[in-house]
Amino acid sequence: MKIAQISGIAAWLPDGRLDNAELVKAFPKWTEEKLRRKLGIDERPIAAENETATDLGVLAAKRLFDAGIARPDEIDFLVLCTQSPDYLLPSSACVMQARLGLRRECGAFDINLGCSGYVYGLGVCKGLIESGIAKKVLFVTAETYCKHINERDSVSRPIFSDGAAATLLEAVEYDANDVFSGAPALGPFEFGTDGTGADMLIVEAGGARLPSNAETAVEHIDMHGNYRSQDQLYMNGPGVFTFSINVVPPLVRRFRDLVARHDAEIDAYVFHQANKFMLDRLLDLCDIEPEKYFNDVATRGNTVSCTIPIAIIDAMKTGLVQPGRLALLVGFGVGLSWGAGLVRFPENFRVVPLE
Repeated sequence: MKIAQISGIAAWLPDGRLDNAELVKAFPKWTEEKLRRKLGIDERPIAAENETATDLGVLAAKRLFDAGIARPDEIDFLVLCTQSPDYLLPSSACVMQARLGLRRECGAFDINLGCSGYVYGLGVCKGLIESGIAKKVLFVTAETYCKHINERDSVSRPIFSDGAAATLLEAVEYDANDVFSGAPALGPFEFGTDGTGADMLIVEAGGARLPSNAETAVEHIDMHGNYRSQDQLYMNGPGVFTFSINVVPPLVRRFRDLVARHDAEIDAYVFHQANKFMLDRLLDLCDIEPEKYFNDVATRGNTVSCTIPIAIIDAMKTGLVQPGRLALLVGFGVGLSWGAGLVRFPENFRVVPLE
């Protein structure tokens, strides 16, 4: 039977960097030690002023092609996950198809999701492959969230960073479509949404509900001294934290119980890299052995939908993620939205290491 497997991942981080020393100059209430202790982030990759998410996604995909993991003429479908599109329309995936030189017979569309976007995208790509629509799918996540953030916003600016990742999924013949049988498979998945929390992480203006205008561009200061306009990102940090610690632990327990019923064991947990404080709390609440848990937020920051694939690349370097081992991927955040899924990487799984 035909099943979908992840065959390779490459990523791209922009050259710009925002370190803690610069943030302390902007926000005297922070210290470098406090930023490192609470957020666990030392520096953040930042896209240049004229650099878009599509630019970063193209570079990640080209790195995948240059490594020989796939060729542009082999791709049947391009799926792009971004909340930083080049245009309101057309789909940025269509722009990327042309820039990458993919075939005109290649399907392409965007997914507008953030922190849970990688897990959602894997589910979509699995469906495209196992329904027979495509044989090889290029799944790109790309974000330039920092362009949405006011430079005087001490809540969001220390957390977010920019980046992109390209994942190749392809159809392979296998006699089972089940990670529990040792197949290099994807799934099962579990997804969830709580749109009542949509305003916890939001850029209010710029869409049809509230078009950008002179009034939405006016900056306001909140009770904590943070500046932002309605054209910029607002994050309710405590609200997102509470949501995450309420949703993720029971989700992980359900997957752990499912795996145990198949006499298997999860070898690695790769969560959305939100920040150290949240990841440490989730590690404790989920009762995960530290040696099975990965955190690379220090030098990557929170690249939104790109954190999980970038973490997989880094975890391969440490040996935590390996071909044949079972991993649980968990995304959670903006939406409010969450998703988790099991993956067993094939023996020929390859990543392109980041510097």
